[in-house]
Amino acid sequence: MAGFVLDSYDVLLYVFVVQTLRSEFHWSAATAGLVSSATLITSALGGIGAGFLSDRIGRRRTLILTILVYSIGSGGSAASTGLLTLIVWRCIVGFGLGGEWSAGAVLVAESWPPRHRAKAIALMQSGWALGYMLAAAATAFILPRFGWRVLFLTGLLPALLTIWIQRKVKETPLWSARKAASPWLDLFRPPLAKRTWLCTALATSMLFAYWGLNTWLPGFLSAPRSQGGAGLNVVQTSAWIFTMQFGTFLGYASFGWLADWWGRRPAFFVYVIIAAILTPIYGLTPVWAGSHSEAWLLALGPLVGFFGTGFFSLFGTMLAELYPTSIRGSAQGFVYNTGRAASALAPFAVGAIADRQGFGAGLALNSAFFLIGAALIFTLPETKGTNLA
Repeated sequence: MAGFVLDSYDVLLYVFVVQTLRSEFHWSAATAGLVSSATLITSALGGIGAGFLSDRIGRRRTLILTILVYSIGSGGSAASTGLLTLIVWRCIVGFGLGGEWSAGAVLVAESWPPRHRAKAIALMQSGWALGYMLAAAATAFILPRFGWRVLFLTGLLPALLTIWIQRKVKETPLWSARKAASPWLDLFRPPLAKRTWLCTALATSMLFAYWGLNTWLPGFLSAPRSQGGAGLNVVQTSAWIFTMQFGTFLGYASFGWLADWWGRRPAFFVYVIIAAILTPIYGLTPVWAGSHSEAWLLALGPLVGFFGTGFFSLFGTMLAELYPTSIRGSAQGFVYNTGRAASALAPFAVGAIADRQGFGAGLALNSAFFLIGAALIFTLPETKGTNLA
């Protein structure tokens, strides 16, 4: 969970400084979206590689390596001189981002019994919301006083966490007891092939919706009303994001309880359908709410965070229950991070729409991908109560 808090913090620092960077380097919204897209592409490669590695050298060792990678990339971003150098550093962040989830989610899933597994994964995943809140608070304090370079430098701090992991976190008994890792290509052969592609389609739709929405949330809130934004200042933007992420934290935690009690599929379906309804309402709030839009955005934000993000706890839980230990890391790494690679189009697509029709219209696009995910979940079996093997 701590690793995921700091993972989120390092990755999301960029979305809080995107408007500052656009102004300094004279980028369009689409150009700024390319940086996030590049991060997502390398996060996919990092996640697939880390999943493969975790089946061979262990979940714990892989977790340590990935945290070091994203810390170095985030701190190095402070030395960027323009678009190309920033993309290089954010690509390094991406390698760590994808890899940390692949190793960490499997480690947690293999450490808890079936009746509590979704709760444990949900608490781990809730670290993302806490990291988002931490990034919002750090931005509000550091950016106006010291600038974006100092803000990126704080991204080096997560490297210290690896010292604690090295001393305190143990390898999972399931991995330690396995005979050998299965060949990676088994994911694409019967009986796992169909399951792999359906899971990948589900992850793609959900990650597209998430990154399309969350990459541009701070930009949407701080953009002028003439561009379809909310027109908030830096401190207000951070405060509005902070309240949204509080709702996200509650969404993660409650999803785990619901999934363990009600089942993985019904809990996911309810969350995603409500997210599909709320997203366009939120994105178009400056249009329909007029002078009251600030209050409405503040009120709707926690609900968008609760339903539009909390369901991600499903992936760490359900994917672990659909694959055996010998290939579990590779499966989670491939499924989730192939979806992440495909979702790399989302920041660019939303940015391109925002350049033409405003940020509200761009954010509303993501509703369609929530609806696709709501349909796809029923192509997979219910895994509640599954014992890992």
